[in-house]
Amino acid sequence: MKNNIIIMLLFCFGSTMAQQESTEVYKKRVLETSEVDFLTSYYAQEGNNASVTGGIGTEELTDLTATIVVSVPMNDDDVLTVDAGFSAYTSASSSNTDPFDDADGASPWSTSSGASSGDLWANLNADYSHSSDDRNTIWNADFSVASEYDYFSLGFGGGLTKLYNEKNTTLGVSAKVYLDTWNPVYPIELRAFEGNAGSLNGGLFSGLTLLDQNGNTTLGYNPANYKSIQDEGRNTYSLSLSFSQILSKNAQFSVFIDIVSQQGWLGNPLQRVYFSDVDNYYVGNASNIPNYTSSNNTDVFQLADDIERLPDNRLKIPIGFRFNYYINEIFTVRTYYRYYFDDWGIQSNTASIEVPIKVSSKFTLYPSFRYYTQTEADYFAPYEQNVSTDQFYTSDYDLSKFNANQYGFGISYTDIFSKTHIWKLGLKSIDFKYNNYERNTGLSANYFGLGFKFVMD
Repeated sequence: MKNNIIIMLLFCFGSTMAQQESTEVYKKRVLETSEVDFLTSYYAQEGNNASVTGGIGTEELTDLTATIVVSVPMNDDDVLTVDAGFSAYTSASSSNTDPFDDADGASPWSTSSGASSGDLWANLNADYSHSSDDRNTIWNADFSVASEYDYFSLGFGGGLTKLYNEKNTTLGVSAKVYLDTWNPVYPIELRAFEGNAGSLNGGLFSGLTLLDQNGNTTLGYNPANYKSIQDEGRNTYSLSLSFSQILSKNAQFSVFIDIVSQQGWLGNPLQRVYFSDVDNYYVGNASNIPNYTSSNNTDVFQLADDIERLPDNRLKIPIGFRFNYYINEIFTVRTYYRYYFDDWGIQSNTASIEVPIKVSSKFTLYPSFRYYTQTEADYFAPYEQNVSTDQFYTSDYDLSKFNANQYGFGISYTDIFSKTHIWKLGLKSIDFKYNNYERNTGLSANYFGLGFKFVMD
């Protein structure tokens, strides 16, 4: 009898275990294997409304970036993604912070070749995400750090995504905080004025001629509005809400709203402002001053009246909408619209369309078009149209009224089986993109991007 009881208990236990194993649902890994992305881009622009020289002068800039993104499955449910990159640029804007730092004549219409003509920006981001067993709940936490010659930034945040209705409906919420610290760099003449107790006689400008607006030699330069910034911090807080819905097997739409609050020093200490009610002062050749505003070949440089000054608070709210429609195996349409407003007086509208065209099992083309328009900020005025009695002022054309068109084209190569290998990396896709951007203010730019995605064997 005792043996029979033991056998029955073992049978019941074994039956229970077998039942549990038979009802266990297979759980697919969120990410099957590690993935590595190599991304690079080249950007070049030109124009004649440089903010560093008070709304006039060359906006010539080139920028080369390189980024590596590594996504690693920690287990079935968790993924760690780390990306690191740098951006190396040369620009008239940065170079004309000190237009006198090389042997050539100083002019806002040319780029100085001195030490301030370029710089390097670097960043590192890490994101950890977790998916629930049923894959209907996803949370993530992220951290970032970035550094450039005149600022340092720390960021952190997190988000939660919920899927409903057999994953046809998605709700998301996320929040981010960025804590930035300026290492302010001012236009060279303002630094020299402050460092020489209110005089530019000697020192930096020894060997150069300081002239008034009539072309007369003078030592009377006195930027009375200028004082260095005291609050060197800038904090940004953002909250994002999103909703997406699959309408049918062919159609999907989504909406989002962001609320962004910024506090601290929100201007740029590099950017000069020239006042209409203050006498002008120059360094250069007196014979060229009468033609200063009408010729881009003059070799004089106008000294700043002040740096741009903006409120220490800003609230920004964009509201967006996406609608994607799968027409057939060849064509898909992706549309996007965003309305934006802030408490600085800017309102903008953005509309874009992209039409992926699948020309083969491995190649897809991506023609696109984007239109943008905005009103000007309350504190913007062009060169020499701000007045010294205002509390806030800027001549940064990013805050002006303008509209812009962007035409784009891309091509993507995809190999889902990753047959091509480099070392232990299987090539999954190659993406190339080109954009041409034109503003009605005269700014034009070209962008080239190239990306490679690999999977680990």
